Amino acid sequence: MSPAGPIEILPQSASVAAPPGMAANEPHIFVVLGATGDLMGRKLLPAMHKLFARQLLNKKTVLFGAGMETNFDDESFRKHCVEQLIAANIPQQEITKGIEKRVFYQALPTGSAEEYKQLAERIAAVEKDVGLPGNRIFYLALPPGAFPPVISALGEAGLNKSAGWTRLVIEKPFGRDLQSAEKLNELVHRWFDEKQVYRIDHYLGKETVRNLLVFRFANSLFEPLWNRDRVQSVEITVAESLGVEHRGKYYESAGALRDMIQNHLTQLLTIAAMEVPAGIDANSLRQEKSKVLNSIMPLRAEDVVFGQYGRGKIDGVDVPGYRQEPDVAPDSMVETYVAVRLEINNWRWHGVPFLMRTGKRLAKRCSQIVVTFRRPPVSMFQIFDSSPHYANSLVITIQPDEGFDLNFQIKEPGDEIRLDNRRLHFRYSEAFAPSPEAYETLLLDVMKGDATLFVRDDEVEASWRLYTPLLEHRPKVVLYAAGSAGPPEADRLLTDLDCNWAPL
Repeated sequence: MSPAGPIEILPQSASVAAPPGMAANEPHIFVVLGATGDLMGRKLLPAMHKLFARQLLNKKTVLFGAGMETNFDDESFRKHCVEQLIAANIPQQEITKGIEKRVFYQALPTGSAEEYKQLAERIAAVEKDVGLPGNRIFYLALPPGAFPPVISALGEAGLNKSAGWTRLVIEKPFGRDLQSAEKLNELVHRWFDEKQVYRIDHYLGKETVRNLLVFRFANSLFEPLWNRDRVQSVEITVAESLGVEHRGKYYESAGALRDMIQNHLTQLLTIAAMEVPAGIDANSLRQEKSKVLNSIMPLRAEDVVFGQYGRGKIDGVDVPGYRQEPDVAPDSMVETYVAVRLEINNWRWHGVPFLMRTGKRLAKRCSQIVVTFRRPPVSMFQIFDSSPHYANSLVITIQPDEGFDLNFQIKEPGDEIRLDNRRLHFRYSEAFAPSPEAYETLLLDVMKGDATLFVRDDEVEASWRLYTPLLEHRPKVVLYAAGSAGPPEADRLLTDLDCNWAPL
């Protein structure tokens, strides 16, 4: 089927102009490999549509799907995309005008060299017909095992370079351990320069995570306190109330350490702990994140707790344990919960524990960073007051209600001196219009060539170097009830800190 002629890509109803300084980016072809999969329908397609509607894309930008499905052509794939957008709660009248004639599809049923040659020819034909300059993005919305053959096929077909720029976006997990990550980086660099590669971690696109940089480095109130002299501990939590759902097969081969700790939580740690970068550019920021990773002390067995959820109740409803989930072995020892205590051996953080935990089927969904400051060395009010004296803490909530809370002590009204713990409170939803979704932010950054929020090759390898020993010598997995805060064994990581995990 020959490419259709140029028409407007924006919905006719779109009326929101691009913000000042945010003009539409360069025209390009956005190629999604794995275009009929779950990620495309749930995240990528809705994000692309919202960028169209916000007028942040060049009007000539083309979306090109490729996948193993052979029962799609251009027209049927367009209909499929409309159905996916409607399923994402986008009204049909807002999408059909924007999707017609700017969406194409090419089947790659076997992934052979000949099929990729045909893909290259088809992309060139679309570019010529639409009038594109040869700028290309290849997004691997694929299972991790498909990354190596697809990357090789793109390179062998000459799709690693073009008349314009070419960028490769790779989803996590990037490798399964240090050795596989090193091999994957070697393969990527065989065909693509590092500056062409965007390893995506959607947590880094969340508004609160991005604002953490501003919070730390634009406010002189906090930066002087952000060190071992004033901070007692830093806790990073990503808790989910859902179980593995339909992802049992994937989780059996991954587990919480690979799925969450090695990427999402460790990336949050690097941003919270890094030194002041030389600038806000990608190289400066990623350089400081890499330094943090290389300063983390090797993990010991006593620094880690693995857990797995059993039967329990969520919101009063009985839910199955992990071993009763579909595609999960009845005797599985895969971890669905990890708590880990790390030490960063540098001048800023020496002696300050960084505590990370993540788990499924916990009491509630919550992602947050809690910075607990040291208590006063002497409590001069203790003679008057029998109530608890809480440490000051800063709670950075990433989801579901993005914002910041600063907890501090005040005196209760009355003749007697009694202390009370109160908080200064800020929520994005109360101050601003809804923030863009993480994938909107990250896709737009790829299109602009801004790698600030993406993970560099040395970061990936440094992270795997830290956690691979835990995969080779796995801690014992302990059970916890669904709907709880996780296994009680995780409390031993805090025994010397005179505090508890932040409540869920």
